[in-house]
Amino acid sequence: MAKLRYEAAPDVEALARDIVEALGLDWIDLSRVAFVRSRGSRSQAYARIWGLPRVFQEAFGLDPLYVVEVIAERFDGLGDADKARVVIHELLHIPRSFSGGLRPHGRLVNGRVVEELYRRYASLRGL
Repeated sequence: MAKLRYEAAPDVEALARDIVEALGLDWIDLSRVAFVRSRGSRSQAYARIWGLPRVFQEAFGLDPLYVVEVIAERFDGLGDADKARVVIHELLHIPRSFSGGLRPHGRLVNGRVVEELYRRYASLRGL
């Protein structure tokens, strides 16, 4: 069984920065969001987002932090448009309160909202 490995994902970070800027997602403090690529995962997901639980924030005196993990085996083969959709989806899980918690799938995080935001992003960037 392959060992799970993580590495920095500067390409994903650059895409997220562009998306946040273009769409005005100004509640997302990208200085407190890390982007990693995992290899060796058996997950069927393209990406995941992790929030630092409040108990850790309080215990260690940390500000809220997030990690967006893309699964190399699934994400890297996507076209640019689908990569953008995946990153938009993960960013939507970050609540406006930027508390370290995560928004669940539902009214604010779903395929319709992702597609609407992707179309706006693509239009703004001439894609």
